[in-house]
Amino acid sequence: MMPRAPHIVFAAAGLVGAALGLAGCTSSQVLEPTALVGTPPAPASPTAFPLATPAAPGTTPGQVAAIATDARVQFAPVVGAPANAATPLAGRLSARAGAHGIALVGTGDSSATLVMKGYFSAISDSGQTTVIYVWDVTDPAGTRVHRIQGQAKAPSSGADGWDDVRPATMESIADETIDRLATWLSGRQG
Repeated sequence: MMPRAPHIVFAAAGLVGAALGLAGCTSSQVLEPTALVGTPPAPASPTAFPLATPAAPGTTPGQVAAIATDARVQFAPVVGAPANAATPLAGRLSARAGAHGIALVGTGDSSATLVMKGYFSAISDSGQTTVIYVWDVTDPAGTRVHRIQGQAKAPSSGADGWDDVRPATMESIADETIDRLATWLSGRQG
């Protein structure tokens, strides 16, 4: 049986600040990003940055298309991913959501219309490390309305599980997560 990994809170507007503060936490801490930086950070700005996914129609390579949505998304504690893997995930989730025009709200913000609950595990086998992830998208009452799941594989350097997961793998998962969320939100609009 695998030991339970620490819970890490991603308060959407403070994702990057939380990620930067994770290095000093112990495995039993639940992090509140605003406590890490002293004052609430400003919301992430919706800027595009170079990405590995194909460009959507009407965009240039390296950009994603903003969607029309009134959703306000909050990230609940992530289960299973340690701080060294959660840091690049957090930063990229915030940036990618901003690029798509998806509003993120902090923990405890009652204006959230959707809550993302993430569950992660990492398995090393036959020279590869596979990160398996599931995101349950719930309404504010906790009813699951959508699920995003998948896996990302990367070459293994011989370490086990999370010790072998590189930032690029977690950033790729964040990109896929937000892209699939944006597609689902766009489909709901009509």
